[in-house]
Amino acid sequence: MVKGYAGRGLVSRPPGFTAVDSISFSILPGTTLALVGESGSGKSSVALCVACLERATSGQIWFEGRDVAALGEKELRAVRPSLQLVFQDPANSLNPRWTVREIVGEPLLVQGGISRGDRDARTAQMLERVGLDAEYLERRAGELSGGQRQRVAIARALILEPKLLILDEVLSALDCSIQAQIANLLVELQRALGLAYLFITHDLKMAAHLADEIAVMSRGKIVDQGPTEKILQDARNPATQSLLGATLIGRESVDAVRE
Repeated sequence: MVKGYAGRGLVSRPPGFTAVDSISFSILPGTTLALVGESGSGKSSVALCVACLERATSGQIWFEGRDVAALGEKELRAVRPSLQLVFQDPANSLNPRWTVREIVGEPLLVQGGISRGDRDARTAQMLERVGLDAEYLERRAGELSGGQRQRVAIARALILEPKLLILDEVLSALDCSIQAQIANLLVELQRALGLAYLFITHDLKMAAHLADEIAVMSRGKIVDQGPTEKILQDARNPATQSLLGATLIGRESVDAVRE
């Protein structure tokens, strides 16, 4: 897959800027691929293309036997429910004036064909699944903590029963203790629902905790890729070595990180 941007304005990317340069990876059902790299490496552009929110400039994106990159807008509307994206900062992705009931239930309303009673029941069930009880239904997003907002964002993404969840830096805006709680929630949800995750992060330590496979991006390219243990134990690319150094993961701590 390739993703380029034309570039506009005085402070935008230069003309012909290539954010994602001929990358390739696969994710099996029930597994997690972590796409790891520094800011500006192209990770979020990958997320938007895989979620079908932006068009890839060239290449293919295969999902359940179909090249979604080649689909028209009408066909994409049928595919998008199975490919859900959770953003980094729930404070910006959730309407602060809406109640949790409205936020989580909105995708069902947009899909149509579901009664209000069924929509409310499914909303309450999904909220409980992410660790929030019914008392949160009438709270507004602006009244919630960062961790609670991220739980609501995950519930909204799951309400349409997706097959692939794209998690774009979903832990980076949270305090360390809350990061651990949300990470554990993601593990539990994957086990219960059989989800595939594309976990996008700059934090190699968290990637090591969650991922079955790691792909390291640098300047739009995947420069290192393989099973998590192999990437941690045999980092040869300078970009991977830099990320290892930044998170203080050494060979002696690999097993501890994976526990």
